[in-house]
Amino acid sequence: MREFPVIDGSVSSGDIQAVSRVGQILGLFSVENPTTTVAEAAERLGLNRSTTHRYFTSLVAAGLLERTHEPSRFEPGRLLMQLGAAALSRRRVLDVAPPFLRRVSRSTHLTTVISLWGSSGPVVSRTEEDNTRSVMVTVRAGTQLGLRSAQAKVFLAFLPDQLRVDRLLATLRPDERDELTAQLDEVRRTGVATDHLVESGFTAVATGVFDEYGICATIALVGTQRTLPVEGPFRDDLVAAAAEISERMGGSSPVAQSSTSAIVNG
Repeated sequence: MREFPVIDGSVSSGDIQAVSRVGQILGLFSVENPTTTVAEAAERLGLNRSTTHRYFTSLVAAGLLERTHEPSRFEPGRLLMQLGAAALSRRRVLDVAPPFLRRVSRSTHLTTVISLWGSSGPVVSRTEEDNTRSVMVTVRAGTQLGLRSAQAKVFLAFLPDQLRVDRLLATLRPDERDELTAQLDEVRRTGVATDHLVESGFTAVATGVFDEYGICATIALVGTQRTLPVEGPFRDDLVAAAAEISERMGGSSPVAQSSTSAIVNG
């Protein structure tokens, strides 16, 4: 697994300039210009060739660039392709999901929410509200959700970088961490997470959306303990919608895969 250096928070002007240069170099690549050479990059950026060559060498070592079959030419590396695919997937799921969110909202008369993973937790990216109830529970787009939210539990259970998950769990009190760890085991078994805020009476039920790389989003129902009992039938509508979105994203839930395997092996 790739190890990353610890960042101490201090950034020099030289570091900032280096990051800016890297951005300029990567910005040279496009559909129209899929490859470039050190000489071409130096000319376009107004840098000398030796400086440009050092940048290219470092970017190749980092996996951001790689040489083509022509040794003098470079193209985006596998790490850059991975980052690009992840970014496109995040945007694509927001295009694919809305019709399914609306369908679940209409069938359950509850608010549906899709969230993407942010820097340290889920961020609500879109909501679909049902206006037929006299009292409606909703969540504002852009809201950062806590680690103990239903959506966070699903992400934490299925994120491929479990070292990152461990670091996030380490920020909790020991009793909270132990409780959440046990809940994550259950989420991995069922594919569904719940959250009931006793103080407010709000309830959420969430499940994951998966693409070919793994979990890319969560969708959830939010309501009250009366309108959305955590063990109610509404979760079936939610899970079915997540499965359909995942299929269109080129993925499927690990829970569904393990269930199929168990049936075949049984």
